[in-house]
Amino acid sequence: MLLWFYSMKNVLAIHDISCVGRCSLTVCLPIISAMGSTCASLPTALLSTHTGGFDGFTCLDLTDEMRKIVAAWRPLSLKFDALYSGFLACAAQTDTVKNLIAEYKTPHTTVIIDPVMGDDGKLYKVFDKAFVEKMKQLLPLADILVPNITEAMLLTDTPYSDGSHTPALIESILIKLQKAGAKQVVLTGVFFKEGELGVAVSGAQSPYYYFTPRIAGSFHGTGDIFGSVLTASLMRGVRLEAAAAAAADFVVQAIHATPPNADTRYGVNFEAVLKTFAVCTSNIV
Repeated sequence: MLLWFYSMKNVLAIHDISCVGRCSLTVCLPIISAMGSTCASLPTALLSTHTGGFDGFTCLDLTDEMRKIVAAWRPLSLKFDALYSGFLACAAQTDTVKNLIAEYKTPHTTVIIDPVMGDDGKLYKVFDKAFVEKMKQLLPLADILVPNITEAMLLTDTPYSDGSHTPALIESILIKLQKAGAKQVVLTGVFFKEGELGVAVSGAQSPYYYFTPRIAGSFHGTGDIFGSVLTASLMRGVRLEAAAAAAADFVVQAIHATPPNADTRYGVNFEAVLKTFAVCTSNIV
């Protein structure tokens, strides 16, 4: 059994479990697994639903249980090719992530950090400014940082404004994030002109940009879908720019596969495109 486990790339996904609404571990596990890696999980919180659009949701902070789980893992001598963190339930969990990286990071381990904190220029209602400051401490540990534009601005103390961005603004944010310690950055939600939405990947000389058609509406869970496809693609040896483009394409296909009258609080229909997408991207490098 252990021989089988170590014959594949192994990802540890450090995310919450939202019982209803396609996001976090309920998308990480199927996507990363279907794309050819083993996906272990370390839940950060147990929520009745995700925090967007649902009233009266419950949230159980699993900080203490995370510590117990990691202690129980120690005799197993586990090894991970990627540590992929997302939603953290509280500021204290940033220290838990730091300790995990110190314990499991090797020269062959990629640390992917999605600093889940907010969107549309606002923090999610479960977070405050103190949480942002703690999240900043994870930047030097990130091999790849995957913020949306709101999170990137929070992390760099850049004032948020609605409307399109400029290349100068995007490049300045990428530079600030790298100066703060992130080795590479994949920035989502980049918007230069009407009808397009894209990603910017930090580069040695200039960013790599990839744009897809902008689809009107708000689609919950797409950030987690993007990060999961990105992570799984990297585990297949896909270079970062191509992995970011594949992840963006996947999100667009999943949105198109979702019925127009669907309640988007419940996420997009990524299951409908997962099998075909996993096969057709198998040779991307």
